[in-house]
Amino acid sequence: MKLRSLIFALVAAATVVAAPLASAQSWPTKPVRIVVPAPAGSSLDFVARVLGDKLKDKWGQAVVVDPKPGAGGMIGVDVAAKSTDNHTLVIGFPGPTAYGPFLYKKMPYDTVKDLVPIVVTSTQPNVLAVNAALPIKNVAELVAYAKAHPGKLSYASVGNGSSSHLAMELFKSEAGIDAQHIPFNGSPPAALSTANGDTQMLFAVASGIAPHVQSGKIRQIAVTSSGRFDSLKELPSIAESGVKGFEAVAWNGLFGPSSMPADIVNKINADVSAVLADPEIKDRLVKAGMAPGGGSPASFKAMLDADMKKWGGIIKRLGVQLD
Repeated sequence: MKLRSLIFALVAAATVVAAPLASAQSWPTKPVRIVVPAPAGSSLDFVARVLGDKLKDKWGQAVVVDPKPGAGGMIGVDVAAKSTDNHTLVIGFPGPTAYGPFLYKKMPYDTVKDLVPIVVTSTQPNVLAVNAALPIKNVAELVAYAKAHPGKLSYASVGNGSSSHLAMELFKSEAGIDAQHIPFNGSPPAALSTANGDTQMLFAVASGIAPHVQSGKIRQIAVTSSGRFDSLKELPSIAESGVKGFEAVAWNGLFGPSSMPADIVNKINADVSAVLADPEIKDRLVKAGMAPGGGSPASFKAMLDADMKKWGGIIKRLGVQLD
């Protein structure tokens, strides 16, 4: 009887040990949804679709890109945070993850408790851009123009609490200028407002303003990385343009709900990292002004934690509050 009990116990233990492996080997068992907390046509949407095209072949399942913009990205992130099917991801960005806890008194999810960082998909600086009709070709001329026209300038952002918004608030503070914030729901309408002259400037990723740069309606003048960025080497950094120490790098990455098993998180990380290393994918991202991501879930979490610490302090210093 004792031997029989021992056998049953050993079988049960082996089953528990094997279960995670089996779950990772069989995943996905149905289409995978990547929620995009921004509009179709945005830079986030672009990254999700570029990855989805390759991942569907690797996974043998459809990858559904599902734009759910609104509330500074929190609507889309909340969908993934509350999902329970282990097949729903979100391509997150700093606004609703790293910045949100300091901008809002209450959020529908807790970044640390309800989300698991899986893999960084890309990093990129924002580009400081102005309406091309203005007599502004560099940061010094923008600062001089703003000081000569107090109360006359406005800036677009891709949404309240986004890196586009906070980078400009930091720039205004460091450069000693003023401009009214006009938030939009994503990069397409924000870029259009500056192209049309309804707003005079904005921070946005290069891919978000590219059509208007090509048409000659928007002029790029600097990047928010600490130094020059590989795919935008013609543009100086804001730091080297006179605003010492300025840096505000944007990123995006895949998150899942915190309940997602670690083996599935690791499988997604490995598969997405492999896609990001594909020369064709790297080339598409670089041409869009992005540096392909990758790295472990732990390194992504460390980056998220560092951003929360840095920007939490900046947000408090600037006094930015959105509710």
